[in-house]
Amino acid sequence: MAELFVYGIVLGSIIALGSIGLTLVYGILRFANFAHGDLMTAGAYMALFLVTGLFSWFGISDTPFGYLSFGWRMALAIPISMIAIAVLAILLDRIIYQPLRRKKSGSVILAMSALGASFIIQMMVLILWGADSLFYKPGVLRPALMLPLGIKIRPDQIFIVVIVFISFTALHLFLKHTRMGKAMRATADNPELARVTGIDTKKIIQWTWGIGGAMAGMGGVLYGIDVQLHPLMGWGFLLPLFAATILGGIGNMYGALVGALVMGVAQQVSTAYLLPTYKPGVAFIIMIFILLVRPQGIFGGRS
Repeated sequence: MAELFVYGIVLGSIIALGSIGLTLVYGILRFANFAHGDLMTAGAYMALFLVTGLFSWFGISDTPFGYLSFGWRMALAIPISMIAIAVLAILLDRIIYQPLRRKKSGSVILAMSALGASFIIQMMVLILWGADSLFYKPGVLRPALMLPLGIKIRPDQIFIVVIVFISFTALHLFLKHTRMGKAMRATADNPELARVTGIDTKKIIQWTWGIGGAMAGMGGVLYGIDVQLHPLMGWGFLLPLFAATILGGIGNMYGALVGALVMGVAQQVSTAYLLPTYKPGVAFIIMIFILLVRPQGIFGGRS
């Protein structure tokens, strides 16, 4: 059970990267982005292209760092994938969502457009890489470290938790101590007042999509490092992402982190009693329970 708890922290850390981006977008635009999970898929496959294709062609060394399963190729692929998915998220907003907002489209139309964008990303991945599960380094042995209480954990999983903690801390400092971060928080609190006081809300929206996309892209890459890549991996993450966001409080970044960790632990611990295929059902049950008992989430509204 202790080992499942640790694995839940790892899974929750990956969910957190997606749910934080999702809650940031909702906090600024009041928009539930159903394509957010597939941005994680796009990030994972962008890294696959870089690691197994472009960087291999350039002859970049792939000797693993110590006990980790990856080397310089992945170290370079993570930030590049984050930038690529940030650009993709901004483009999706420019091409699809922004014109709909100008036309005062309702939430249902925006949600359906996001669902369409999700299917487009899935189809592009299927066309380019096929439907099989893929690995960044197939056939590589990944030994585990022994921790107290008989817990076995791979160095890659420790790396995932550490990189998520560093990313969350950097985002916290950005939102609290930079001019752009403060403007984003002001826009989330009151968009009309922020516009009147001279804040460029269009730039805020771009930054929001960029940050959300970058976090989602990183989450997809880290999940690929931990497990494997599949064209529907982001679609499978969609329910846990929304459940974590609702659990922590919609629009609250810190709540999204806590909600994601709770969701990850609950899903992994459930495998002691249920088949792993039921993990999305566990996320759904938790989400429904929170909506019935505390609709505003653990931390309430926006932070």
